[in-house]
Amino acid sequence: MNDAVLKAGVIGWPIDHSLSPPLHDFWLKQYQIDGEYLPFAVEPQNLETFLKNLADGGRRGTNVTLPHKEATLTIVDHADDLARKIGAVNTVVVQDDGTLHGSNTDSYGFLENLKDHQPQWRASAGSAVVLGAGGAARAIVVALQNAGAPEIILLNRTKSRAEKLARELGGDIKVDDWDNRADVLAATATLVNTTSLGMQGQPPLEIDLEKLPGAALVTDIVYRPFETELLKNAKARGNPTVNGLGILLHQARPGFAAWFGVEPEVSDELRSHILSVMAGH
Repeated sequence: MNDAVLKAGVIGWPIDHSLSPPLHDFWLKQYQIDGEYLPFAVEPQNLETFLKNLADGGRRGTNVTLPHKEATLTIVDHADDLARKIGAVNTVVVQDDGTLHGSNTDSYGFLENLKDHQPQWRASAGSAVVLGAGGAARAIVVALQNAGAPEIILLNRTKSRAEKLARELGGDIKVDDWDNRADVLAATATLVNTTSLGMQGQPPLEIDLEKLPGAALVTDIVYRPFETELLKNAKARGNPTVNGLGILLHQARPGFAAWFGVEPEVSDELRSHILSVMAGH
């Protein structure tokens, strides 16, 4: 790695729609770093070869997106506790000895986004309701547990997936029926949508917020559209809300710091830049 240009990137299959390159490019320019961050379309059968050859290409590491996050955990030489608990890696750093270290910054991105927009929010304020049971739900449930949520109620359209997730993560997680999603809100302090419902091109998320306490925080990991119907409806009732774009921005910070040596900040200029890129995608 004698090359003066610091190199990193993002791998996925497909990768065309990733917002990571414009995000990291913005920081590289802002901090005047001689670096490059490139997208790589890597087919699943080529994942291990690509990762093992990261250092040979002079790259300091890579972000990992769908569908490679779980498989990457099995390939890296070591992974942190959080990545192992979530069962997925989204950030790989090539160590000085050439070994690969895997971490998962999705939980971090989720919590930092809430802190950024609603600094008064506390996980310990009461039970959290999480909609969905996929990879994103897993990272968010772990984040809420670590942040001190006393109870997490998990609801998924396929209940068995929620039950499996609850079993695997342990702790105080209760699983309820999807049809009860409006009723469980009565004692909720935090409501999180981790499903694709409400995303552009997806069916709407139908949920009645009537029983939700007025102080409960509502957040959605979906950021296309920027403000989902769930957030609009919550805001109209006076609930504090946080959209999902900041998760993407904040989860990128640890990787950038490791590869390029600068702790980047999430600014309004960065948000505007990424929103303009999204508008053009």
